[in-house]
Amino acid sequence: MKAAETIHQFYARTQAEAVNTPLNNAGSGHFNVFTRESCKGTPYGRRDFYKISLVIGKGRLQYADRWLDMDAPALLISNPRVPYSWEPMGEQKGWYCLFTEAFLYPGEQKELLDSPLFPAAEIPVFFVNKEEEAELADIFARMKREMISDYPRKFDLLRHYLHVLLHYAMKMQPAQRFEQPVSAAARITNGFFDLLEQQFPIDTTETELQLKTANDFAERLNVHVNHLNRALKEVTGKTTTEHIAARIVQEAMALLRHSDWNISQIAYGLGFEYPAYFNIFFKKHTGLTPLEARGQVAGAAGQPAESAGQTAGPTV
Repeated sequence: MKAAETIHQFYARTQAEAVNTPLNNAGSGHFNVFTRESCKGTPYGRRDFYKISLVIGKGRLQYADRWLDMDAPALLISNPRVPYSWEPMGEQKGWYCLFTEAFLYPGEQKELLDSPLFPAAEIPVFFVNKEEEAELADIFARMKREMISDYPRKFDLLRHYLHVLLHYAMKMQPAQRFEQPVSAAARITNGFFDLLEQQFPIDTTETELQLKTANDFAERLNVHVNHLNRALKEVTGKTTTEHIAARIVQEAMALLRHSDWNISQIAYGLGFEYPAYFNIFFKKHTGLTPLEARGQVAGAAGQPAESAGQTAGPTV
C-alpha cells in the first residue's frame, strides 16, 4: 500500500486552484477550502491531513475495507489513519476543507483522533437534512470568503469555523458516545480497541505489527490477560483473540485488494514469522488462501490474478 498522500501531492493530483499552498500557510499548520464541483473521485489510500467534506451528490465510499453507498447529502470526516476512496456517480456539489492537526491545535499536545468523532470500526459519515445542509454550506462559504480576505487574523477565524464544523458533527452522534465508561470493563475495552486500531493501516513493507497476542495487549494495558479477556467478553461478547484475529484478517484483505505486495511481505507485515503460518491463519478465518482471495478480486475487476490489488482508483 502506498505511503500517505501529502498536501502537496494532493494539490498536484487534483490540480486544485489553491490559495496559499505552502505547508504552513496558516502560520501554524495548513488549511484550505474548496468547492466539490470538479470532483472526479478519490483514489484509495491514506492522507497525512484531515478532510471535512459536505458531500452533495451520489457516490460510493470505501472506508478501510467497507463500502457505503451514499445517496443523500452528508458530512464526511476523514482522518490520516484510515484509507478511503470515493467513486462519484453523476453530478457532484458541495464543499470540502483540508487541514493539519497543527492548524487545529496550535501549540497544544492534542490529537483530533482522541475525540468521539472517530470511534473504532465506525464510518464518520453524518447524513443531514435540508436545513442542516444549508447551515453547513453557509459555514463553508464563509470559510471560502475568509481565505481570500486580507483580514490579518483570518486564520484564527477560520479555526473557529472549523471547530464549529466539528461540533456540528459531534451533535449528530448518539449521546452515549460522549459518556465516560461506567465500568472497569468498559474502560479496559476502550483501551484495547484504541491500541488495536493504532497499529493500522500497515502501509510500508518495513512496518511490522507489534501487538499480536492477548498477552501483548494485557501487558500494555497493565492488566492480567484473564482480566482483559473477561472485560472484552463482558462488553462485546467476544474474546481478545477473536478481536485481534478479525482485525488482522480485515487488514490482510485490504492489502490483498489494494497493494502489490507479495504474500510474504503481507505475512511479515502482519506479524507472522513464516508465510505458511499466515496462509493457515487466513484460510481458517476466511475459507480461502491469500492467493485465492486476491484472485477473486482480480477476477471481479477483469484483471489477471498477478496484478490484483493494484487499484489506481479515480481521482478527486
